[in-house]
Amino acid sequence: MERVRSDVDSDFELRDGTLWMGQRLCVPDVDDLRREILEEAHVAAYVKAEHQAPVGKLHSLPIPEWKWERITMDFIMGLPRTPRQHDAIWVIVERLTKSAHFLPVRENDTLDQLAQKYVAEIVRLHGVPVSIDPELIQDTVDKVQLIRSRIKAAQDRQKSYVDQHRREMEYSVGDRVFLRVSPWRGVLRFGRKGKLSPRYIGPYEILERIGPLAYRLALPSEMSQLHDVFHVSMLWRYLSDPTHVISAQEIEIASDLSYVEEPVRIIGSRVKQLRSRVIPLVKVLWKNHSTEETTWETEEHMRRQYPHLFD
Repeated sequence: MERVRSDVDSDFELRDGTLWMGQRLCVPDVDDLRREILEEAHVAAYVKAEHQAPVGKLHSLPIPEWKWERITMDFIMGLPRTPRQHDAIWVIVERLTKSAHFLPVRENDTLDQLAQKYVAEIVRLHGVPVSIDPELIQDTVDKVQLIRSRIKAAQDRQKSYVDQHRREMEYSVGDRVFLRVSPWRGVLRFGRKGKLSPRYIGPYEILERIGPLAYRLALPSEMSQLHDVFHVSMLWRYLSDPTHVISAQEIEIASDLSYVEEPVRIIGSRVKQLRSRVIPLVKVLWKNHSTEETTWETEEHMRRQYPHLFD
């Protein structure tokens, strides 16, 4: 330990009282200790793959009673600016007949401006009529009832299919749960994804139940960019053990609950021979992975995405 502290150019370093070489933890040559670490790694909840049916039975949305009674909406952002300075599209879908309107808007439009556009473009076309022929009313009512009955039958059929492969799971306020995350590398790979990539982070406390299938979690400040309400299928019950807490600071979580795996260094190279060409490959050691989980990647992709590894 003293030699590591005094040698500035050493490949070893001390972190929280443990000895590391790069991203690898140095474990003493003690059989019992190594066996305990390996057993813990294989049963740890945050890297363990699930082999059970997904949780959360299917709950269909209520079927509207009439046209344009209920709508859904979304915004398509980041589009090229038009001569009228529009750079987004407001998509409004009527849930019963699935008819839709696509309104050009600006990303910086205020709520009042959007409300005025909704009245001008939607209410103007689909407001309650003052006078309609009774026969037309009855014909429309019959068609709406037929549509609703068919939607209900389709929803019931889909629910029965989905629920065959799902199970119920409920949590209480105050329970602690793991939160599912997804590893993503963004490179074309020939090797397999590392089996010990973190699949869950946490645990986090449940603050509130939102409807039948969602829960609000007490997220730490470093995850403030995430919406704090999650579907039950993204949660995993945690049985309290302080030694198993996995901090979100160890991996950078994106807003879609994915994280990018980063390469540490290149430790080898080779050439893949095809019929008409050769493909240079490099052997990559990834962050949060052992040397047994190194992968072969195309040198072209690695140079383009991680040029600093070749300096």
